[in-house]
Amino acid sequence: MSPLDMLKKINAMAEFNRWCGIEVTVAEPGFVEIQMPWRPEVGQYSGFLHAGLIGTLIDTACGFAAGTVAGPNLLAANFSVNCLRPAVGQKFIARARVVKPGKAQVFTSCDLFAVDADGEKLVANGQTLLTVVQAG
Repeated sequence: MSPLDMLKKINAMAEFNRWCGIEVTVAEPGFVEIQMPWRPEVGQYSGFLHAGLIGTLIDTACGFAAGTVAGPNLLAANFSVNCLRPAVGQKFIARARVVKPGKAQVFTSCDLFAVDADGEKLVANGQTLLTVVQAG
């Protein structure tokens, strides 16, 4: 199964991801791109994407990127998010990459872009440390 097919299957099983409207658009070993459309339910009081959803997109993209090299049995051990500007757009694109793979932990990084008629703007970035969970 290709990395893209694997992640689309995993994404489809995650009810929260479906509620958010997250779609996996690119998946290669060590790299993932996901997208989510804007809708009022994901905004905060000023009409910007809620910081919780910013964290969701970064965490999800990083986890998926790690999954392309370590398999699907991962848990976030730590993640950090830097909100760089108000996240306003018609859709949001998170691009994550594996910084350092390992047998027990995978380090990842992600940039989040808001997309509107003027193109993409970087609105946040973050890093995630994921722990490989042994089956059984």
